Amino acid sequence: MRIEREYQEKHIKGAISLPYAEKSKKEVGFDASQDTFKLTDAVKDKDAPLIFACNGEECWKSYKASVWAQKEGYKYVYWFRGGFPEWKGKNLPLE
Repeated sequence: MRIEREYQEKHIKGAISLPYAEKSKKEVGFDASQDTFKLTDAVKDKDAPLIFACNGEECWKSYKASVWAQKEGYKYVYWFRGGFPEWKGKNLPLE
């Protein structure tokens, strides 16, 4: 959910950059039809585990992406709410 420049600088080990183009409101009942997310183009296997993370707890894109993935039928969807800052702060693997 981080922008390409941020991803290129440093990212969670094994992560792929998959932008979520957000136009909907930042709320739980958001209208996903206003947003663009090319998850099904990037990940065909609906049994693959997916972990969505942003640049911290205030970002809505990773939440929205996880909701989107569930609605598309992906079975193993995880939302890492603390995002990249928490991952980095815990000295977890980065690339």
